[in-house]
Amino acid sequence: MDFPLSTDIHERPVAVIGAGTLGRRIALMFATRGGLVRVYDPDERAGLDACAYVRAELPKVVGRIDGGAAGRVAGTVDLAEAVAGAWLVVEAVPERLALKQRVFADLDQHAAPDAILASNSSSYPTARFADRVAQPQRLVNMHFYMPPEQAAVDLMSSGGTDRGVMELLLRELPRFGLFPFEARRESTGFVFNRIWASIKREALAVVAEGVSTPEDVDGMWRINTGLSGGPFRMMDKVGLDVVLDIENHYAAQRPGLPKGPRELLQRYVDAGRLGVKTGAGFYDDYETTA
Repeated sequence: MDFPLSTDIHERPVAVIGAGTLGRRIALMFATRGGLVRVYDPDERAGLDACAYVRAELPKVVGRIDGGAAGRVAGTVDLAEAVAGAWLVVEAVPERLALKQRVFADLDQHAAPDAILASNSSSYPTARFADRVAQPQRLVNMHFYMPPEQAAVDLMSSGGTDRGVMELLLRELPRFGLFPFEARRESTGFVFNRIWASIKREALAVVAEGVSTPEDVDGMWRINTGLSGGPFRMMDKVGLDVVLDIENHYAAQRPGLPKGPRELLQRYVDAGRLGVKTGAGFYDDYETTA
């Protein structure tokens, strides 16, 4: 049976579940067409900080989007309030399967019957959540990187996603300054993240083995690629706890992966050095973010 796609999405809000580093950036992008974005987080402070971030960044992002218009953002600690009337709900909670499964079971109860339910998971296919949703036709992977600077988006079917859902997202996401790419079969890590995972893992390995340092790896990366940053700066930006969760998931699927990269990450996480959000990770020169 086909999923009943909404025809009035431009008059309806978008809901983002999770106000962390990526959740607030997702909310920022969906606030660029003049509509309402609601951000849910059980931590009220996190929601308020996310809304402040969106309001501060929105003017300059809107200016880069053809037809962009500053929208509104509102935070809430009430899940039902967050998803009320939303045409799209994007889950952006930590990369833990049991948590995501609980979230999708709750979303299935509270979201509108025609709402698309999307997961920002960086490694779990939504097929792992399909048994928690009465209409798996509306379930889809929608993985973001680090917008607005890195605005590519992976789209991947749950295996039962209605083709109309995929076509709608491929058509509409560019209106929000996003660039969708479809993974044409189930793939842990989708497209770019699978490639990035191998780069990231090898960078961690050469440091874990004492071959080099984060600073030198990043320095060579900048010189040889002409790009700014580097793997360790990028991991600090994402959050080393998030990177570790992702690596643990890959290792559970591929038992032969080396332990050194995960052990190195675990030492930093245990020390509370999570990257930019705590003021220190592989580098010490960050101001603690809100």
